[in-house]
Amino acid sequence: MIDEPSALTAPPDDGREFVEWVRPYLSAMARLASRLAVGADRDDIVQEALARAWSKRHQYDADRGSPSAWLMAITADQARKAARRLRPVAELDDERAEAEGDPVRQADPDARIDVANALTGLSERQRLAVDCFYFADLSVADTAAVMGCSEGTVKSTLSDARARLRSMLEVTE
Repeated sequence: MIDEPSALTAPPDDGREFVEWVRPYLSAMARLASRLAVGADRDDIVQEALARAWSKRHQYDADRGSPSAWLMAITADQARKAARRLRPVAELDDERAEAEGDPVRQADPDARIDVANALTGLSERQRLAVDCFYFADLSVADTAAVMGCSEGTVKSTLSDARARLRSMLEVTE
């Protein structure tokens, strides 16, 4: 999970301090952007998310969630917008995925294709839950904040997603 060093503080108004405030979350933001908008430039998505966070920093409310949840929700929104602007991408950039540390794409090539295809077979809500929890390493609470639902709904959605993936991949426990 992401360490929450500044969980109790609001985003600072000073640009340099804001950079330090968001720094612990940048890699998770990039992972989430990569997962939600395959084929889009994840750095552009993160940049857009950071610009949005900066412009809306006064709207952050620590009582409603952690900095990571707030930043991930903004990133997820920007990634969805980027994905809508893209046409479907036929090829995956395996070298970039390996450099970014995507565990699904680093595994055995046959398994990688099966899992990647299976993930596309999930509902949009299930994919978002899986991407936030497993790929962006968010807690259940932060995933709930990103998805705009309760923690119980996240747990149920993840359970349903795992069951669907097991059946699609014919995995037995």
